[in-house]
Amino acid sequence: MKDSKELQALNRIQELCEERGWSYYRLAKASGITYSTLNTMIHKQNLPSLTTLQKICDGFGISLTDFFDPNRDVSGLTDEQAKCLSLFTSLTPQKQELALAYMKGLSEK
Repeated sequence: MKDSKELQALNRIQELCEERGWSYYRLAKASGITYSTLNTMIHKQNLPSLTTLQKICDGFGISLTDFFDPNRDVSGLTDEQAKCLSLFTSLTPQKQELALAYMKGLSEK
């Protein structure tokens, strides 16, 4: 049986899927890993390799730092900036690209 510290990565994957309303199938597609790999990992509590974890983070559109330390200090940001960052990291990579393009358009004079 894995200890609770080892299961943190699996719990975090589940948490991120729940936050986004994503199924494991959707995460597998976004990550480029097979659904069977992800499903087996979650249900049999197999820890992901670093390569697989990076693919999962890419699918979520977050960094490994965001994955392991979602509540890191964002001091220096205004409340609005922190909210924007939080919303941005919850978007799919495609929607992040759209958000960046929209913001760039807004900032041009």
